[in-house]
Parts: sequence; C-alpha cells; structure tokens
Amino acid sequence: MTGIDIPLAESLGFDSVRLAQIMPVLRERYVDPGIFPHAQILVSRKGQVVLSATTGVAREDGTPLADDSLFRMASMTKPITSVAFMMLVEEGRVGLDDPVHTVIPELQGIGVFAGGGGDTPFVTRPTDAPMRMIDLLRHTSGLTYGFQDQGELSKASRALGLDNYRPQMTSDAFVAALASVPLLFSPGTEWHYSLSTDLLGVVIERLSGTTLEAFFADRLFGPLAMADSFFQLPEDRADRMTDAWGMEPERGRLLFDRGEKSRWRMPDRFYSGGSGLLSCTADYHRFCRMMLGRGALDGVRLLSPETVALMTRNHLPGGGDLTQVPRSKFSEPTNAGIGFGLGFAVTMDPAQAGLPGTPGEFYWDGLFSTSFFIDPAEELICLFMTQVMPSFDFSVRRDVKTLVYSALTETYL
Repeated sequence: MTGIDIPLAESLGFDSVRLAQIMPVLRERYVDPGIFPHAQILVSRKGQVVLSATTGVAREDGTPLADDSLFRMASMTKPITSVAFMMLVEEGRVGLDDPVHTVIPELQGIGVFAGGGGDTPFVTRPTDAPMRMIDLLRHTSGLTYGFQDQGELSKASRALGLDNYRPQMTSDAFVAALASVPLLFSPGTEWHYSLSTDLLGVVIERLSGTTLEAFFADRLFGPLAMADSFFQLPEDRADRMTDAWGMEPERGRLLFDRGEKSRWRMPDRFYSGGSGLLSCTADYHRFCRMMLGRGALDGVRLLSPETVALMTRNHLPGGGDLTQVPRSKFSEPTNAGIGFGLGFAVTMDPAQAGLPGTPGEFYWDGLFSTSFFIDPAEELICLFMTQVMPSFDFSVRRDVKTLVYSALTETYL
C-alpha cells in the first residue's frame, strides 16, 4: 500500500512524482530480490505526513505487512533511553559530569584492559579519569559489545550473555557481570559503540526508584500518546508482531524470531535501555516529532529546547568524526563528516558524508535495519522499518536518505 497526500506534499516542497517512486525503488532493490521480506516508510515535514508506504509480508506465513505492524526497535531504543536520562538531568537529580560510580558503585575502580583473559585472569591498569554519565550517552565509556570483536573483552562479554536479546538476569546481575570485564580504553578518550546505554538504563532505574519499563510508560509513552511502545509484547497485540530474520552469507535470509511465538512475549527480567523496545512507525514518529519540536509535542514538554540542542551537537573527543575516534564497525569511510551527540549520530558535514542533508541533522538505526533521521533545518522526519539483521550489511539507510532528499523541491535554508 502507498499513501501520498499529493496536494499536501506539493505545498510542503516535495515533488510528488519523485516521492511516489521511493517505495518502488526500495521494493525493486531490497524486497523483490528477497533481501528484505517487507519495508515500511514514513516521511513528514512540519509534522505532517506526506508519504506512508508499506509493502511485503510481515510473517513467513504470508501475512501482509500492515500500517500498524510492530517492530523490534533494537538500537533505536537508545535515543529514547537518552531522552529519559536527560529528563532526570533537567530535574537536577544527576549531572552529565557525575562519575557513573556515584549511582553504580559496583563500577568504582574498574580498570582498563592490559592483558590476560580466557583461562587467565585479566590484567588491568587504572583509568586516567572516572567513567562519567556523558560517556554513557556518547559511547566513550570504554565498554564494548560482544559482537564488536575486541578480542578477549568481546569473548568475555559473549560468555556472560551481556548483549543477548532479553538477557535473563536482573539489573543488578547485569551490572555485576559488566563490572567483571575490563574497559577497552580509559573513559572519555575514544568512541566505541557499546553496552553504555544499557548501563544508562540501570542508572535511570536507580535514580528513579522504578523499572525502566515503568519510567518509559509513565514519563514518555503516556504523555506522548505512544500506546504501541513497550518492552513486552501484550497478548492483545501479538497478531501485529512481525517476524524477524537474519542474513547469512551462504544461506541467505533465515528466520530469527517468529512473530506469533516471539521471545518478546515472555516477561522481562532485564529492561534493555540499549535494545529492548518494540514499537510501530506511528509511535516512533511521535517521538521524532517531539525531538523536532525541540522537546515538546501537542502541548506536552519533555525537555527544554536547550537540552535538545545540547543532545544533537557533536560530543566526540576533540570534535572528531566517526572515522577518526572509534574502534568499531562504525569507523568506515561512509561515516566521514558524522559526529555523535548524546544518544544520536549527528551530521556535521554532508559533503564529507557523501550524502544530501544539512548540518545538524541527527539520526540512528537498529540492528534489524530500522532507521530514522530528523532534519531540524528542513523540518523533515523520515522513518524506515524492516526486520532483517545485521543492519551494517546493507546500504538501505543511505539509499532512503538519498531518495527522500531527492524528492525535495524547496528547502528552508
């Protein structure tokens, strides 16, 4: 299904013919060849939806993808967790420069990897400075992910199940396991995509005295009218849950999580602030509209405009970009001109990035190839949904961005 409001699109500076070609191009490039089982895209400007298009099957049994299908957000959970934390900053309950161990004392004294691992104890050296809250937001904490292939540290992370989907451990057990693995580098010196936002979720729980699930429901999802966003799939919405697939080089697309029997139907023991949420396109669009609205939506304010501005500026060490400071899968040349803020990647120089856009545009994506971007200068939002991992095997985010900007006929610059 494709829906374009032609008069609205034209009045908001789009070429409706080009806009209408976005989904056919994505279908030809990704869905018809069998790379993605489905695709959904939403484009809005000034808060008004100009394109909403859906194609493909939601489940292996042939169930069509619907406008209200539910998706695993994976790392698109991270921006929401970051906003939740900044709400506590605004309340004076925590500061960006506060050492993490003031809230998570189990991490006091954690050292930097200097050797060992496997059958021998880790050898560490002291950090040059304590891990601070800002390090969790901008991924300069020194933590890692098991999939990042950082030698003995990643092996230890995988063995402990730290970055498993829906790990069956409590928040306290998660912290204890995390504290047993040394840091990759001294906090604040480098950028490395990691479990930082999961730890940030535990910080929120300890500061608020409630679970991350309850905090999100009461402080974000309720006020923003995001009724289809949650950590655990409600039984009355299980029929809307998509299947999820993984791609293997020799075997192609394989079923990873069946919608009707999804592991997200089971109760959580740990609420992953880095990857745990389910949502739908309409709900996540409301979150994006709040960010585009500089912290407010429909009369509800979650953050001040200055806080949103702070979050969407580059905070990488030395003002560098994601080709200069990381030790991770994100250091490829396509991230030239891209910085990282407090929960979002930030476009600093579109020319270096080799993509259309404007400085100050911010975005992120998820492992199942979901993505979004928000361009404040153009008052533009785009959301793309599918359910195939790993996202870094595909160029779909760059393709979507190019197609959307190519449909613009008027800019606000």
